[in-house]
Amino acid sequence: MTHILSAVAWPYANGPRHIGHVAGFGVPSDVFSRHMRMAGHDVLMISGTDEHGTPILVQAEQEGVSPQELADRYNRVIVEDLTSLGLSYDLFTRTTTRNHYAVVQEMFRTVHKNGYMVEKTTMGAISPSTGRTLPDRFIEGTCPICGYDGARGDQCDNCGNQLDPIDLKNPRSRINGETPKFVESNHFFLDLPAFVDALASWLETRDGWRPNVLNFSRNLLDDVRPRAMTRDIDWGIPVPLDGWENNPSKRLYVWFDAVIGYLSSSIEWARRQGTPEAWRDWWTNPDARSYYFMGKDNITFHSQIWPAELLAYDGGGSRGGEPGAFGSLQLPTEVVSSEFLNVEGQKFSSSRGVVIYVRDMLARYQPDAFRYYVAAAGPENQDVDFTWESFLSRTNDELVAGWGNLVNRTASMVAKNFGEIPSPGDVADVDRNILATTNKAFTTVGSAIEANRQRHAISEAMRTVAEVNRYVSETQPWKLKTDPERLATVLHTTTQAVSDCNTLLAPFLPHSAQDVHTTLGGSGTFAPQPRIEEVTDLDDDSREYPVITGDYSQMPSWESRPVVPGTSIAKPTPVFTKLDDSIVTEELERLREKADGA
Repeated sequence: MTHILSAVAWPYANGPRHIGHVAGFGVPSDVFSRHMRMAGHDVLMISGTDEHGTPILVQAEQEGVSPQELADRYNRVIVEDLTSLGLSYDLFTRTTTRNHYAVVQEMFRTVHKNGYMVEKTTMGAISPSTGRTLPDRFIEGTCPICGYDGARGDQCDNCGNQLDPIDLKNPRSRINGETPKFVESNHFFLDLPAFVDALASWLETRDGWRPNVLNFSRNLLDDVRPRAMTRDIDWGIPVPLDGWENNPSKRLYVWFDAVIGYLSSSIEWARRQGTPEAWRDWWTNPDARSYYFMGKDNITFHSQIWPAELLAYDGGGSRGGEPGAFGSLQLPTEVVSSEFLNVEGQKFSSSRGVVIYVRDMLARYQPDAFRYYVAAAGPENQDVDFTWESFLSRTNDELVAGWGNLVNRTASMVAKNFGEIPSPGDVADVDRNILATTNKAFTTVGSAIEANRQRHAISEAMRTVAEVNRYVSETQPWKLKTDPERLATVLHTTTQAVSDCNTLLAPFLPHSAQDVHTTLGGSGTFAPQPRIEEVTDLDDDSREYPVITGDYSQMPSWESRPVVPGTSIAKPTPVFTKLDDSIVTEELERLREKADGA
């Protein structure tokens, strides 16, 4: 058994999440976490809502509410949506907890003590109309290096170079389009150049990463400069130093704060379990493995800035130093970044109405239909285009006609002919071969999931489903009524093969996996689901908030489980809902209406 940290990107709490978001961080992390639990590992899957920073302030002002009220509202929306999707978090919390504040401030104090937080005067961007600081990512302009119009203030996505907002040509605010004003301000910078050698050595040891992620991460080291870790803003975590802590307009930058949430949520989880030091099994244990799931726009923060913060806390940069109270924290095993999911040929944009919210998707369609689409056709290694026509065809042609039909006709034949799983008679080579196929798939599919090749994994699982369908067509159990012993053998074998396929598909399709388990006469929990709990802040009794958690100990082992002769099987109902062709026209019209109303 290995301790596996499944660290999932923190959705920003300024609105509901759309399907492009969860295609990057949500579904892939849950498939991985569910499989690793089934494979016998001790998984800790953690995340929460990211609730600080200028965008929250701007939107709260627009809506006439406080930043905390806005964060509270969308924290709950996001918690409900991710729970409905079946994401099996051990803890999904938030960055406005007192526990998180304390962990972030401990990290900052130690990094500062080790000499890696450098104070200097810089030119910061502010909004002329509001006087409020503009984050680097909220400034766009022309890249001074490659000329790309649309570069952000922190990085050009076209050439990959790190930038400062003042370097951009024709800079403009993404909030209101105005030209930012640059003023002098004192801030703390993380001295990233002090970690270039350590980061390069670490990246050289990374095997099995997606090539685009590893290449991008290595290229980042070609242009490394100190990064600001404080901001002129009044919404965020106070800087825990004399002369700074009580300054109402200086706060830690959200991207120092947010990535530390992986650690603080692990600590909160341990505290809520009544074992406050248990988090160390995933963080200070050299044998533990950690996987970070996100979209490609967050690679920089997870393959450079967060590892640098961990090294700084450990004293692992060129200046040396000593770890703080948390001890020596382990660097990521893998940064698992997905590309972008677009929609009907356009980039997702809530402001332009080009958006499909998770809540709307799940209100109209089965969660496993969407999960299947992401796993089979998602943006694993390249940008992909979600279309309603392809969603329709994959649901109907693959889920319904392929897997769902196999489950339904197997259960129907068993129910009609025996009413229970029959005992097999003499076994033929064709029977042995199909069970050998399903057994072999546990290695093939499992290895692909563990390597974060989920498209290949589900392709292999569905290929196995097709082999079982072929076995049924070849053995023709509907023609064996005059040979009851052979009929019993074929239907027992088919039921066993379907059970195996259900286990193979359970990480991808947990909702329907439970239904298939029940259809085959199973009882109890087969694919545990997350739940929402209302909790009180561990360090502030006045605050309550919802978290996602769950008991996932009932997951089956990643292996074939012998079906039991005599188990009653009733006439089944379809596991998946076939979609009408009309949904394509209806959904495209909804998209047009959103865009027109934006």
